[in-house]
Amino acid sequence: MAEILAGEGGFLIGGANQPRPLDAETARRWRADLLRLASERGLENLDRLLSGDHPDADRLVAVLELSPHLNAIVFKDPEWLEELTKRSSAELTLETIETVTRLPGDGETEQTLMAALRQARRRVALLLGLADVFGAATPDVTTRMLSDFAAAAVGAALNFCLRDLHARGKIALPYPQEPERDCGVFVLGMGKLGAHELNYSSDIDIIVLYDEANGLTGDPLDAPETLSRMVRRLTRILAERTGDGYVARVDLRLRPDPGATPVAVSTAMALTYYEGSGRDWERAAMIKARPLAGDIEAGERFLKEITPFVWRKYLDFAAVAAIEEMKQRIDRHRGFDTVGLKGHNVKLGRGGIREIEFFAQAQQLIAGGRAPKLRQRRTDDALAELASVGWIDAETARTLTEDYWLLRRVEHAIQMLADEQSHTLPEDSSKLRAVARLAGFADEAALGEGLLPCLERVDRRFGRLFTETRGAPSLRPDDDALRRLARSGDDGEATAALTALGYARPEDIARVVHGWALGRYKATLTSTARARLTEVLPTLIAAFAKAPDPDNALMAFDRFLAGLPSGIQFFSLIASNPKILELLADVITSAPALRETIAARPHVFDALLDPAFLGEVPTRSLLRERLSAFLGLARDYEDVLGRLRIFASEQRFLVGARMLSGIVEADEVGAAFSNIADVVLEATLPAVEAEFALTHGRVPGARTALLGMGRLGSRELTASSDVDLILFYDHDEAAESSDGKRPLAPSAYFARLTQRLIAAMTAPMREGILYDVDFRLRPSGNKGPLATEARRVPALSGRRSLDLGTDGIDAGSGRRRRAGLRGRSRRDDPCRSGRTARGGGNDEGRRGDASAHRSRQAAARPARSQASAGRADRFGIPGTVGASDRQGRSRPLRCAERGRAGGRGLRSRR
Repeated sequence: MAEILAGEGGFLIGGANQPRPLDAETARRWRADLLRLASERGLENLDRLLSGDHPDADRLVAVLELSPHLNAIVFKDPEWLEELTKRSSAELTLETIETVTRLPGDGETEQTLMAALRQARRRVALLLGLADVFGAATPDVTTRMLSDFAAAAVGAALNFCLRDLHARGKIALPYPQEPERDCGVFVLGMGKLGAHELNYSSDIDIIVLYDEANGLTGDPLDAPETLSRMVRRLTRILAERTGDGYVARVDLRLRPDPGATPVAVSTAMALTYYEGSGRDWERAAMIKARPLAGDIEAGERFLKEITPFVWRKYLDFAAVAAIEEMKQRIDRHRGFDTVGLKGHNVKLGRGGIREIEFFAQAQQLIAGGRAPKLRQRRTDDALAELASVGWIDAETARTLTEDYWLLRRVEHAIQMLADEQSHTLPEDSSKLRAVARLAGFADEAALGEGLLPCLERVDRRFGRLFTETRGAPSLRPDDDALRRLARSGDDGEATAALTALGYARPEDIARVVHGWALGRYKATLTSTARARLTEVLPTLIAAFAKAPDPDNALMAFDRFLAGLPSGIQFFSLIASNPKILELLADVITSAPALRETIAARPHVFDALLDPAFLGEVPTRSLLRERLSAFLGLARDYEDVLGRLRIFASEQRFLVGARMLSGIVEADEVGAAFSNIADVVLEATLPAVEAEFALTHGRVPGARTALLGMGRLGSRELTASSDVDLILFYDHDEAAESSDGKRPLAPSAYFARLTQRLIAAMTAPMREGILYDVDFRLRPSGNKGPLATEARRVPALSGRRSLDLGTDGIDAGSGRRRRAGLRGRSRRDDPCRSGRTARGGGNDEGRRGDASAHRSRQAAARPARSQASAGRADRFGIPGTVGASDRQGRSRPLRCAERGRAGGRGLRSRR
């Protein structure tokens, strides 16, 4: 259908849709009534349009007949139609929103403000409604405009309330002429308002928070009551129905613990609640949260503070189950069990808008802690980013986005009928036809042809994400029997099913599986964990049946389960990713060390779920990018150390799993493990320095550099290698001490800094240790200072080679000279981490899993490090990142040739 051009005697709207009225005679009468009104009010352009045969006249009259809501607005304010013959609907809409942002004006009263806001709301509804029905505005544009208007209205109401409270002496604003500036009070837009996805007749979900530290009220104890009264007044200004209508229904129930907290909540109270009692649905709600009025900077600070609550450092598959349960409760409560047309709820029903939102939000919650790109408020943006990082395929993102906007268009048409907060398609045929025509379809049959396939597609996608068998019988006939093993270990049908799957001792296996459900292991201690286990039992048993020896494979899993500290996340992960069980079976049966790693730290398994697992071996730059994003959420120093351990253990596990899967060749393993160590050490040193400086300050002109030795230096690390390091430092010659509250002489400063670095890497935490560390190869030997002053080393004063003394290493081999080890125990050295000492460069005694074996093969080959050989940064150490003095000047320090020292710089710091 050809688009009707804006102007040319019609409205400046455009669009290709040509809606038809339900009853031509009724439409003719509406046209006559509006023509008469235009004539009475002197609206010449509108009079001329309605008197002629321009297509816009027919389109307008059809809307009047189809939508009682828009009809009422037109006959109340026909002047707005006259304006549409002179200026575009987009221009007029933006102008209206801008006008609202300037409210309240000088001398504004509550009554005049309420009237102005309601008039603006009607105007925006008409302008956007006509553009929407004519096909000139997409649902994307419409929802953004509606959200911008609602945010402006909330801001105007808050501004008025703050001014009034200040004028009456109830609060003291820092800047009375700019009430919102630094006031500490802010409004979070939640849900569709926060995500710029608002409907025509949506409630607006808001949370009003305030920072107690701002001291708006003279007595801090008065703040909750004073500000809560203000919020109730703000709500009345927006939601109360008057002769002019209303602005928006306001919902305050998304605030923390709404049954027990006032309507204005302090940020301290909110943070305490979210950190201690926040639920998964509240995490999902906070994805869309946006500061939209009041002290915007305070709002942004608050959202940053609750980031760790929303975006977890582990992949959170328990959130998937929580969201699925929430959707199932909606289905049960509303009776949504089929896909249909008449009476179907396009928001909450099967295949509806909420399922697309949950589809995106669940995966955002799973991976958003690791991938900041996924932290999108809008559903369409979230789907696009999920596709960009590989969590969903591009076709899924495209079709779900198209389906989302189709559903939103139909939802808008439903609400245009009577300005009601409804999402349900009418049962009445004539009203259903009206919705169809407002949404751009010829009739209800055409609506069904477009909408029903959409609902079915969404339903399939949603079901595939949350459960493989939603609403359908099991694909495996024995699944129900296998599930009964959770109730009894002596079930004949279950035993027969185990035999059919290939288990040689089905009775013994049945008893073992039944034992899991008795709660004897920590992983199955809670009823929730046992329920999740029961759900995945058939999939789990079938996966281990594919092993060469199913019985031993399942018994190995039993040992793994016995060491698992918690099972909810793990069983949720399996339920959401059944195919991952095949790799798990391989790991558990053929790689004991990897199995122990998973049992001790089950979240290392998260790394296998990265969509890029099969398609890439991360480079150092990519590892840096991912680690930087992960550390960006850290709350304190201890959290930084924990996150470094998580990242390193996951990435090391990932190398082993890739090796087991044949993705990584044996000769690539040493470089892969070395890249991980490089990136982690680059982040560890500055974190330690920053924490150390809080107490001891900085030494003027200080620069530090880590030099990797041995296997780390030659890029031949294995899964179980320790890291051999030397820390060099330099500083201004005139510097006598550091500048902190507890100053130290430079030598003591850098020695203690090195001790802190060793502790940061080797201290046992819940996440394990980072690396075993050895500083024995420093030039002064294990009896000398831990940190090495660069100017004290002869080679750094211009000599060609570096004399490493009795603790030297042979060039490039990674093996220590025998003379340096005679009569000396490595455990005597305070800089050696507390684990049992290992031989210099020989890992043959470390028998373990396939990962270690292949790593040893890689270590036996020549190191492929020519690309980095010979490079020197401004610090002068080959391969280091670089350093400069406090004035930013380059201060090169020379070091031994790489071949002679066998070392490799990792990180230098000012």
